[in-house]
Amino acid sequence: MRNAMAYPDVMPILSPGRHRSPRRGACFMEYASYLAGERWSDHPVCTQGTLALLARMVNDRTSDAARARLTPLIPTVIGLTSDDPLLDVLIAVRAAHAALPIAAQERQRSQAVALRVAREVLAEHDHVLAAEARELAGSALRAAPAADAWAARFIERIGPVRPPAMSVRQCRDVVTAAVDGIAWACVGDADDRLVALLTDAVSDTARFVGAARDEITRSVSRSSAARVTR
Repeated sequence: MRNAMAYPDVMPILSPGRHRSPRRGACFMEYASYLAGERWSDHPVCTQGTLALLARMVNDRTSDAARARLTPLIPTVIGLTSDDPLLDVLIAVRAAHAALPIAAQERQRSQAVALRVAREVLAEHDHVLAAEARELAGSALRAAPAADAWAARFIERIGPVRPPAMSVRQCRDVVTAAVDGIAWACVGDADDRLVALLTDAVSDTARFVGAARDEITRSVSRSSAARVTR
């Protein structure tokens, strides 16, 4: 007999929050767990943790009228996994970049501090996505000069961290604050911005994971070639 929890007889409808079963609805990541053939969960192993957090947050903060627009993205997060902490920083920068220009002042300041720190962290990495994320951080800071100036004074006062670092928890705090900042901003297109943020973050993660897999493939090929020539 098949597991009714893992293989529901009804297609779940996206709705906010956690759900005990698909008959009560599903959040973005619960639906992903179902499609991936995993146990029903909003924390499946098929998706990198910070990206999964972003997906849950966007799912919960998007309006009921717009949430169905997220559905096509669900299959695209399956298999996007990585233990590289650089990816957490990239996702945090993507989120802060989207939030900083429109968030309330108190949220702008924390996001600006995060972007300034992230730029220093990314400078330590020779990766095309790290370079792109540094430019994203710079453009967001230029769009909010008052918050950037405040962040610069704050970092100068407390002293920079050496070597530059952002923990996974810090990155996820940035993501949470960014999504809330967009959802509660005084703009008429918050749903559009949230959907665009998740779309961009999924694209970034796919590129990052794809590049890592390509490098592993090349490394294996070089090792095989070296053994053949011995």
